[in-house]
Amino acid sequence: MSDIKKEYKRVTVKSLIEMKSLGEKISMLTAYDYTMAKIVDGAGVDVILVGDSASNVMAGHETTLPITLDQMIYHASSVVRAIERALVVVDLPFGTYQSDSKEALRSAIRIMKESGGHAVKLEGGKEIKGSIKKILNAGIPVMGHLGLTPQSIYKFGTYTVRAKEEEEALQLIEDAKLLERLGCFAIVLEKIPASLAQKVAESISIPVLGIGAGGGVDGQVLVLHDMLGMTQEFHPRFLRRYMSLHEEMTTAISEYVSDVKTSEFPNENEQY
Repeated sequence: MSDIKKEYKRVTVKSLIEMKSLGEKISMLTAYDYTMAKIVDGAGVDVILVGDSASNVMAGHETTLPITLDQMIYHASSVVRAIERALVVVDLPFGTYQSDSKEALRSAIRIMKESGGHAVKLEGGKEIKGSIKKILNAGIPVMGHLGLTPQSIYKFGTYTVRAKEEEEALQLIEDAKLLERLGCFAIVLEKIPASLAQKVAESISIPVLGIGAGGGVDGQVLVLHDMLGMTQEFHPRFLRRYMSLHEEMTTAISEYVSDVKTSEFPNENEQY
């Protein structure tokens, strides 16, 4: 880790590559709405991911598959309006890029034009090479995503750790190198062995951000609602809860209900 810590007024894709070269770790969190994004940005997070995890935490779906492109644009535009410093990366949702590279380009263009986001993220390696190339050729920055790819949950059948077997591990390294060659500016590695993630981070020059991929990568990403303790059902080993907002919010709301019922709220000073 270098002692040099450069101040970035605006974080760009170039800033992230520079951070990696300086040995400065990159912080990334999700956000899906204006109010939360404003807090996350103000707290100094480098990258805000408008994740298709909105399908789970905002809409209550079991998987990320149901969220639409229109819904992703709505969430992303809400986030972009709040941002002064962070780089905003938007997930291309399931079904908008896998089968047809022209459709992938149309989807990415819509996100950039209609939301004002700064980059898009796609899940997969060599199987989506054509889509990544087309999007990059249009001048749109692309972040890759390898390892556990939640949009492929029904193929895997489980959210268990990926790439534990040698064949899948070798393929993941190949895919990471391919994404770098194609021109992706960074890669998310999800739920893979820490030793493999470190090997990937050391073998490519673009930043590698981990979620459940150990500390040997170039930065970390978590889902905001999970790290704040707003969600309760999710207990993976990689998740650190920095707050217990579920308890605090429940207490506050219960107090409000009680105060309304007993006419404690509003008091003399709280009316006109």
